[in-house]
Amino acid sequence: MTQEHDFGGVEQAHRPFTGQEYLDSLNDGREVWIYGERVENIAKHPAFRNSARMIARMYDAMHDPARKDVLTTPTEWGGYTHPFYRAATTVEEQVKSRDAIAEWQKIAWGWMGRSPDYKGCFLGTLGANAEFYRGFEENARNWYRKAQEKTYYINHAIMNPPVDRASGEDAGKDVFIRVTRETEEGIYVSGAKVVATGSALTHYTFIGHVGQVAIQDPAYSPVFIMPTNSPGVKLLCRVSNEYRAGVLGSPFDYPLSSRLDENDAILVLDDVFVPWENVFIHNDLEQANRYNVHSGYLERASLHGCTRFAVKMDFLVGLLSRALDVTGAGGFHGVKSQLGEVIAWRNTFWALSDAMAKSEVPWKNGMIQPDSHFAGAYRVMNQLAMPKIKNIIEQIVASGLIYLNSHAIDFDTPEIKGYLDTYLRGTGGITAEERVKVMKMLWDSIGTEFGARHELYEINYIGSNDVTRQTNLFGAMNTGTLEYCRGFAQSAMDEYDRDGWTVPDLVNPDDISILSRA
Repeated sequence: MTQEHDFGGVEQAHRPFTGQEYLDSLNDGREVWIYGERVENIAKHPAFRNSARMIARMYDAMHDPARKDVLTTPTEWGGYTHPFYRAATTVEEQVKSRDAIAEWQKIAWGWMGRSPDYKGCFLGTLGANAEFYRGFEENARNWYRKAQEKTYYINHAIMNPPVDRASGEDAGKDVFIRVTRETEEGIYVSGAKVVATGSALTHYTFIGHVGQVAIQDPAYSPVFIMPTNSPGVKLLCRVSNEYRAGVLGSPFDYPLSSRLDENDAILVLDDVFVPWENVFIHNDLEQANRYNVHSGYLERASLHGCTRFAVKMDFLVGLLSRALDVTGAGGFHGVKSQLGEVIAWRNTFWALSDAMAKSEVPWKNGMIQPDSHFAGAYRVMNQLAMPKIKNIIEQIVASGLIYLNSHAIDFDTPEIKGYLDTYLRGTGGITAEERVKVMKMLWDSIGTEFGARHELYEINYIGSNDVTRQTNLFGAMNTGTLEYCRGFAQSAMDEYDRDGWTVPDLVNPDDISILSRA
């Protein structure tokens, strides 16, 4: 039977998990597979245990008196929750949500994009936009409350597996998630979704659509939420960067990989039962096809993603600057210019985060949204930034990124320690150990499989490169911005024709033009 994560008592039912409660909640019989074995307890398995503990830090921070004012807000039901789980009705509330996102992201230095607050982009809309889920409005309202009361960790899986893409409209019928039958109690679903980033660490997974339903059959239209430990739910995980870091290195060698790995997984549903109270869309292609644009989550997801990336940029700017201190290259003219470019990227994302947080676009039932124009700009800039910044780091740090010894244990090996101390030392009295510590952190950011995965993550964040660009076009068309820009350009062309100026305050060149006199 599916386990509900409650801990008893009125007070506990209306406040977020503590870190230990969160870790305990993961031991619920969920079916997670990695390296040919089923994981018995996520919080204790070396592929997941430290990443889980980083999430636990986030939950504990909500109970820290020094951070509680930033990280929490009262609920309508006598408890408190993360501000992003609530619908913002004023700019002040929207800014508070942004500031809470930033504060939580600082705990993971911007490297955990699917932290529990991420799905607040969707959950926070359910109270204001319940009417969108026609026939299931009460479910939306109930989940708006339920998610807040424990600040549940909910992830999503909204992409179809990329199989048989060139095989026609019916390709994927046996792969994509579909309703196989329904009863008085609920629906049964089978199929798969990708990429279930972080789902092994979550309480629930939300299933929806990133665009049009792939197969225009109502059976393929469901949108719902389910406990991660629902019978029939299977998570087939990719390689664990955390596990590899422990086997082949140490925290000193892989300081990010070993504690911040949001494992991506193939989410398989094998005849999974979903009770009606967890269903948002069923047998309704029209609404399912409209979900991505009309549910209201996209601009809020952009606010979260932009703020998280801005925090990551703070980290990368600081780490790159430290690396240049180590190599002594920071004083070179060209290097200063390139570090300045990275700082400009950093400033750009904080500016976009500010612009979204401080915008006030009226939406449903008194709720406001971040401005879609700033959100769209972020989604394109984000895809350009990481490859560019990675390239700058590779150029100005160069061989320093790989001019490194194999393992922390080398510094405890008498036969080679003296050589390491001499030949790996940094500039200006920086020790070899400190040099290696900085460089291994920077290499883990961009060069290891962990770093490469993050570059791919940022390049494809919230949609393909084509889609993110097209949404800017469609947004400009829908809001009248494109027509305004066209008219603005036309206003300059309207002031002249083939015979000269058509406005009275400008002077034609007839008195000086050689060609006119001729």
